[in-house]
Amino acid sequence: MTPPNSGPLAGTLIVALEQAVAAPFCTSRLADAGARVIKIERKGAGDFARGYDTAAHGESAYFIWLNRGKESVALDIKSGEDRALLLSMLERADVFIQNLLPGALEKFGLDSATLRERFPRLITCDITGYGSDGPMRNAKAYDLLIQCESGLASVTGTPDGPGRVGVSVCDIATGMTAHAAICEALFERNRTAKGSGVSVAMFDTLADWMAVPLVFHDYADRPTPRVGLSHPVICPYGAYTCRDGEQIVISIQNEREWGRFCAAVLSRPELATDPRFVSNDSRNSNRGILQPMIEAAFAAHDRPDMLDLLAQADIAYGAVNDVAALSEHPQLDRATIASSAGEIRLPAPPIRRSGGNPGLGPSPAFDADGAAIRAEFGETAEESILQK
Repeated sequence: MTPPNSGPLAGTLIVALEQAVAAPFCTSRLADAGARVIKIERKGAGDFARGYDTAAHGESAYFIWLNRGKESVALDIKSGEDRALLLSMLERADVFIQNLLPGALEKFGLDSATLRERFPRLITCDITGYGSDGPMRNAKAYDLLIQCESGLASVTGTPDGPGRVGVSVCDIATGMTAHAAICEALFERNRTAKGSGVSVAMFDTLADWMAVPLVFHDYADRPTPRVGLSHPVICPYGAYTCRDGEQIVISIQNEREWGRFCAAVLSRPELATDPRFVSNDSRNSNRGILQPMIEAAFAAHDRPDMLDLLAQADIAYGAVNDVAALSEHPQLDRATIASSAGEIRLPAPPIRRSGGNPGLGPSPAFDADGAAIRAEFGETAEESILQK
């Protein structure tokens, strides 16, 4: 790891009026890249994600994961003094990101359009549930609600019923999209010397991710069925149970792989040219015939032996693991995050940089940097108040 003040975004100041998951995910990744991120929390209550759980030495696993490398200051934006301090920070900031309800900041003159008029180089990012207009603009938007509203839950699960994706996929997808939008805006400002505004809605993000099921519905009049650990249009692509009760998921993406699979795994090379299975469409049409053959082949081997067989045949596969297996996975890289309750070992950032990644900063205690931030930005804030 390289020092925390290095990285591609070193020298970039991000001010974040944020809570929960989507916006903190975005800003944590900006912090990973070396940006300075000042997290503004509500006085008294703080980010309510601090109270989601106590899994990390008594602190919230969500909060520690999503807020590494940030500074925390508690402000009450209804207070003129604290609002002046925020404006003082924004005067020097490169990016302001917020995920409050649409319109919540307008009465304080802190909405994105007003801020960009006041600070022309500032980049603003608004994260919402359903966007700034439309009939649901003011609806509450938590991850599971968006999974259901966007139709994601309808294509997730088993034929018996819809299912929730087991992590906060809508929040994470939105945070990733906002991260990309901010990086694009920073790149544009290098060219134009002028800031810009971007906005990302959770519903829009998941609607984009649902494009393929939507096209099947709109243009092919075909629903996307819930198939558990199988694929609705590629066959064979799914999980099969081995003799020891453990499962493996395989994926056959082309006819070369299908031929190798028939010869090495099914011991039936003639199936590769059988008209019932010669293409993906034909295999899909004859799933009821094909699946028992594959199930029988897997049931004849324990998982370690079948994994070896698949590897030798160069077939795409993956073990169906639980979280305990992930924790001990030989491919898992870890990074240690400091917190007021102790060190937490998290998955390392997925981006690997040729010059080394910046070190990951600690997850801050509530208002841990309040005094230092007030000292750093307070003089300018006092001048602003006196001028008024």
